[in-house]
Amino acid sequence: MNLTKTEGIVLRATNYSESSKILKVLTKEYGMISIMSKGCRSLKSKLRGVSMPMSYGIFHIYYKENGISTLCAVDIKNSFLPLQKDIEKISYADYLLDLTEQVYKHTEAKEVYPLLIAALEKINDSYDCKVLTNIIELKYLDFLGIRPVLDGCSVCGSQKAIVTIDARAGGYLCKDCYQNERIFSDKMVKLVRMFYYVDIAKITKLDVKEEVQKELNEFIDDYYDRYAGLYLKSKSFLQSISKVG
Repeated sequence: MNLTKTEGIVLRATNYSESSKILKVLTKEYGMISIMSKGCRSLKSKLRGVSMPMSYGIFHIYYKENGISTLCAVDIKNSFLPLQKDIEKISYADYLLDLTEQVYKHTEAKEVYPLLIAALEKINDSYDCKVLTNIIELKYLDFLGIRPVLDGCSVCGSQKAIVTIDARAGGYLCKDCYQNERIFSDKMVKLVRMFYYVDIAKITKLDVKEEVQKELNEFIDDYYDRYAGLYLKSKSFLQSISKVG
């Protein structure tokens, strides 16, 4: 094994033996890899604080291709402290880590890495965690090969008189192809396309009314349920706290 370094973020940490953890790390250079963090569960370990989900930085590792690498140190790039202190934000961040891991497993699309980092940085900077989560969910549909039709009617292709969007139809519907599907607000219908194409890192304002965000979330949940085949406990938890709220 060669000593090397790679930028990455811990998606998941699993206890191993009495004192260690195996980290599932999404990296910029190598994609998703497993890294052994030896002795990190000890109170005195220098690796203890960097062997947790959402640890983001430069990982110094003994890299083993097609095996488990070994962690030496991590130079933290962003500790996401404001995010970590807010229970709602950290719940959405945990879901994004979980979703990203599953999407990568299905697609091996390295493009999910900068999207995840950009979203977490925006959440950490107090942008709406619910809306940012919806944006990531929309963008990930492309990697899963199930993106909705957003450049015209999903039935006839017309770009005129779009009246709503429907999960079962697979995207936008024009007035001529509409058949009693749910009519979402015009604002939400336009936002779906805007959020699909937006560069998250360049967002400077994110002001979406609660009722519009709720519509957006309902459409995305329906779409994922129909086509993605991903059933995540972290998503179920978000849905449960949303009902309580």
